[in-house]
Formats: sequence, C-alpha cells, structure tokens
Amino acid sequence: MKLYDLTIHEINALLCKGEISVKDIVQSVIDRIEDVEDRVDAFITITKDEALKEADVIDNKIANGEKLSKLMGIPVAIKDNICTKNVKTTCSSKMLEDFIPPYDATVVDKLKRQGTIFLGKLNMDEFAMGSSTENSAFKDTKNPWNLDRVPGGSSGGGAASVISGEAIFSIGSDTGGSVRQPASFSGLVGLKPTYGRVSRYGLIALAPSLDTLGPITKDVTDSAIVLNAIAGADRRDFTSSNTPVEDYVQALKKDIRGLKIGVPKELLDNINSDVKNAIEKAIGLYRDLGAKVLEIELPHLEYALIVYRIISSAEASSSLARYDGIRYGFRSDDYKDLEELYKNTRTQGFGPEVKRRIMMGNLVIGADRYEDYYLKALKARTLIKEDFIRAFNEVDVILTPTSPDTAFRFGEVRSSKEMSLSDIYTVPANLAGLPAISIPCGFDANGLPIGMQLMGDLFDEKMILQTAYAFEQNTDYHRQKPNL
Repeated sequence: MKLYDLTIHEINALLCKGEISVKDIVQSVIDRIEDVEDRVDAFITITKDEALKEADVIDNKIANGEKLSKLMGIPVAIKDNICTKNVKTTCSSKMLEDFIPPYDATVVDKLKRQGTIFLGKLNMDEFAMGSSTENSAFKDTKNPWNLDRVPGGSSGGGAASVISGEAIFSIGSDTGGSVRQPASFSGLVGLKPTYGRVSRYGLIALAPSLDTLGPITKDVTDSAIVLNAIAGADRRDFTSSNTPVEDYVQALKKDIRGLKIGVPKELLDNINSDVKNAIEKAIGLYRDLGAKVLEIELPHLEYALIVYRIISSAEASSSLARYDGIRYGFRSDDYKDLEELYKNTRTQGFGPEVKRRIMMGNLVIGADRYEDYYLKALKARTLIKEDFIRAFNEVDVILTPTSPDTAFRFGEVRSSKEMSLSDIYTVPANLAGLPAISIPCGFDANGLPIGMQLMGDLFDEKMILQTAYAFEQNTDYHRQKPNL
C-alpha cells in the first residue's frame, strides 16, 4: 500500500519505528496531489513548498530525540472557510477571493502545536451553503469513486482529498451535515462534535448557533486522535464549553454488549433501497454484537428541515451583512454613490445560492414576519431538543442513515428544496447541538459508498466513537478505495 493510503495511526507507528521519515510521507502525498488533482479538483490553494520545509524541520526534531505526538508529521488539508495565517482563505467565493487572514483559527493553531503539516485549503460550497460543492465560485470538486458524481458538501473538497490520498485527513465545518454527508458519499468517517466541544474561533461564520468543526478521516481511530487534539475550551470563543475532554482513543472498544441503540423507524421510509438494505444489515450486525435495538419516537423531527432552513438563513443573512465592499473583501468598481457600492458589490461578489439564502433570511426576520417564521422556528427547535432528551433517557445511541441516497450526478439535483433533502438526517444533530458521526456501512449497486449516522447525547462523543469502532472492526467497508 502507498504511504498516502495509510491512516494517521499507521503512519505514526512507522515513524515511531524509524521505518519512514516525515519527508517520505509528505512527498508521497504531494506526488499524489500532482498525479490526481487535475481530475479531482479538491484544492483551492496548495502549500507544497511550505509543507516540504516543515517536513525537514519535523525530521530534525525527531532525529534530536523529540517525542512524537500522534499527529506529528501528518499531512492535513483545511476547508477554505477556516482562517490560516498568511494563507489565502476564500470561502470559495469571489467576495473573499484575495483575503489573507493575519491569524490562525484555534483548530489550526492546536494542530500546528501537535506538529501537523499543512498542505493547503480545500474547495467547498460558497460560504458553506450547499450539499454538493457545485456552489463554489471557482471549480467543481469531483467524487473520486465516480468523477461524474458530486463529493457532497459543503466540505466536498475535504472528503475528496482524503479518499483520493491527497491528504491523510482534513478539517471541515458542519452546519447541517457538511462534514458527515460528504464523508458518507466518499466512504469515510465524518465527525460532528457537540456544539461547544471544539472552538469556532477563526471559522468564517455561516450560522453561529449551528456551526461546528470536525475531522474527516479514513477510520474511527483517526477521528478519535484528531478530536483529542482539537477539543477543549477556548477563551476566544465564548460558546466553547469547559466540559472536560476525555481521551477518546482510550474509549475505543469492540465490546458493546448491552448497548441500547435507538432507531426512529419513520426515518427509514422513502429512501434509496440500497441505503435501506445497508442500514438494516448494519442493525442486524449490532444485534449480533450484543446490542439492543429499540424503536424510538422523535415526533417533532418532521419539522427539522424547515426549522433548519429558517434559522440557518436568518443567521446567514446576519453573518454575511459584513461583506459590503468597505472594510475587506471584494469591492465593485461600478458605483456612483454609497448605496450603489453596497448593492453592486454584493450582487457581483455573491453567487446565486448565497443571495437566495440572504433574501430568505431577511424575509423571515423582517419585522412583519418575525413572529410567524423565525420565532416559531426557535420554538420548534426547542421541541426537537426535548424529543432527543427523552430519547436519550431510553437509549445510548440513535442510528439513522447519513443521507437518503448515495452521491448524485452533477446537475442532477437542481432545486434548492431537493438539495436540502440530502441533509434530512443530519440537520437534527445541529439543531439540538448533539455529537454525530458518519461511518461507511456498504455500497450501492453502482459501487458508491453508503454512510450510517450515529448520534449521541450532549458531550458523549465517547459513546458514538465506541459504537462506530465496534461496527468498523467487524466490517471492511472503510478499507475500500476508489480506482483513480
């Protein structure tokens, strides 16, 4: 197997034994980028020279006896809405096409302290608005399993880079499923931590009450390793939590006998038959492993998608109000006065999906509609949270598909309403602030990956990682690779 196909923990084991150097693994990944990037289009910016220089620095530290962390020397790529000091951060938008942040996001800073090596910034749906990465202002990232299919979104570049071997892992943002859904479409592990578990400082906001940061990795062990590194309170993010951080790697165990898994039966209706069969097979495996599978009720979940669309659009319209052509970012050259500058800058700088959500957000928070839309959505969100509180009094983990379908073809899903349906299983975790993970659980008739989602109670990442690990250790879906 090529070095670029290895996991974090496999590479770390080889480095500890002295069988490879950091330069070896970084060069392997860079060679892979040069070989496949023209077909995959995962990156917006590639920092090849900086990565090779940092590899030499890390190798010298190892030669001088410095102890290796589990992430030391591991190549990572970062979604392009996460600030990186002196490296362009565009949000895949013309509005920020030339923006270079003067600081690192907290997650980036924490990974640098671990000795992780940065390869560049990843393509995404503009300002993280979308589920296919077709909304990027710069390029369409392809799904390495089938280059005619989307990689999911909005962290499509992150998933495509990892499954193609262009990065060992990636960091993405998840507002309604943007880490988990592309992981599902790509046969990878995507983790959305509890809201507040990982600092959002340096993440360019979409919907601040929903946004989270999490890793896309090749297996569950790698996911636990990365979470260990990036979790924890941050004084620069007042929404981050002081809840103690556990050692998530130590939590990985195969024995789940007696575990109670809840399945909302109504969520298995009206989905792709291959996805349904894979989920039912996974449920059967959990029973064989000694888990108890219970049918549960989440009565207000039917409102989750529309509640999410209202709240996320309202918050997005507020978050994006700062892009006015005055302080930073794109500025139109075509204007006669200040009002025209604002209008033309935002018209020319934002893409159609971003403008659609801004308009919807302005609509639902307008003085004459606030109580009918936004306020009711907030009340419904509370009811959804209460459904989960009751459910976790009965079960340890909730199991659903990650997406109702596998990766679709470019241009196949055209309406915004149809696109949002791909997030129907993922948005509830964001509305309730819960941790959730997507892991591969099969393939459809076209050879495309199928993802299974496991949701846990607040700050119980340990439980969902353990449950995911037990399944992974009894299957080999995570070991499958596309032929590029």
